[in-house]
Amino acid sequence: MAIPRLSSLLRWRKLAKSDWLVASIGFVLFVFFLSFFFDPTSDSVPSVDRSPPIASPPDLVKLTLSSKAKERGAFCLDGSLPGYHFHKGSGSGSKSWLLHLEGGGWCSSIASCSARAMTMLGSSTYFEDEVDFQGVLSSDPSLNPEFFNWNRVKIRYCDGASFAGRPEAEFKNGTRLFFRGQLIWETIMDELLSMGMSDAKQGILTGCSAGGLATLIHCDYFRDHLPKDAAVKCVSDGGFFLNVPDVLGHPTMRSFYHNVVNLQGVEKSLDHNCVAKPEPSTCMFPQKFLNNIRTPVFLVNPAYDFWQIQHVLVPASPNLDKSWAKCRLNIKECDAAQMKVLHGFRSSMMDAIGKFHQNKAGGMFIDSCYSHCQTLMSATWHSPTSTRIENKTIAESVGDWYFNRKPVKLIDCPYPCNPSCYNLNFT
Repeated sequence: MAIPRLSSLLRWRKLAKSDWLVASIGFVLFVFFLSFFFDPTSDSVPSVDRSPPIASPPDLVKLTLSSKAKERGAFCLDGSLPGYHFHKGSGSGSKSWLLHLEGGGWCSSIASCSARAMTMLGSSTYFEDEVDFQGVLSSDPSLNPEFFNWNRVKIRYCDGASFAGRPEAEFKNGTRLFFRGQLIWETIMDELLSMGMSDAKQGILTGCSAGGLATLIHCDYFRDHLPKDAAVKCVSDGGFFLNVPDVLGHPTMRSFYHNVVNLQGVEKSLDHNCVAKPEPSTCMFPQKFLNNIRTPVFLVNPAYDFWQIQHVLVPASPNLDKSWAKCRLNIKECDAAQMKVLHGFRSSMMDAIGKFHQNKAGGMFIDSCYSHCQTLMSATWHSPTSTRIENKTIAESVGDWYFNRKPVKLIDCPYPCNPSCYNLNFT
């Protein structure tokens, strides 16, 4: 896939007020396609099938490179320093902390990691100086009613293994790549603890996609490093990846995770009870370890997750029937037989979260949208036109669950039943 100039990706900053949200959605989704697998997919920015509301001007937060990383050897793939964006809390939120782990796929080979090391997903050299805090990171109480005044941190993703790679694996490659995701996570955690998080009264670890998976992997570590009397929970957005064969019967995602784990030494960062079994790489799939997490977890996931449909269920392949070409890019183009396959994918997700549904401390918001990562954009997190289940936005649902106002186990009816969905169109 051709990598566009960074300047062209950042033109959204100069748009008129009425275009802020549309441009931001496009930018975030383009980064997904720039990053996942580093395989050729699409150079087009997806559109949405509904008009998003007008957003407020951007809340730009400056980049901070980690001050502790160099001495700890916590480096991005290319050896540059990792970083984060920190918005200080105020008032009633001054002792509350929300950490967001950025997503952006994984790399499973020396070639793909080397390519990644020349982008913002493998090197802080390419990080933006400022990023817009939207959705769960927003400072606007009308768009983020529960967490707008918390200390909010966006931790940048530059390791390619869900903040879980280990340096012991580096001897395998002849190039100078650094597999230090676990060290990046631990180092930035230590830095934030020294900045006041050690006195937190409330805490949430969240992340989307590969960051949503990282949230589940590191959830108990986050809990164990905050005060014992703090209310600490984790919210995984778009991170519940399924171990299912693709439409050609191939174990595409399982093979991919196997390569990620072996290349980057991820095994030691995964659930110890799980990795004791024959194939440690299957422990990258949340179904295998979700019920072993001690800390309360909330799952935000579309049952028709567009990234999983395009890369797990119907990955691009020369052997793929041409009738799938449009369907995998736009769910509205799927015929009855194809929709049966997609409904089967939804059923697999329902089966995979079956036991977790009985977890009294857990929560979930599983909608029927053709979407991915819904907590980072105000249009899908909380706005007058946001996706809803039982008339609740994702923000309201997470708030009810986090503050123990009521149990939240929301599962949408099958597509196309929910008119509030933002369904993505990649054609």
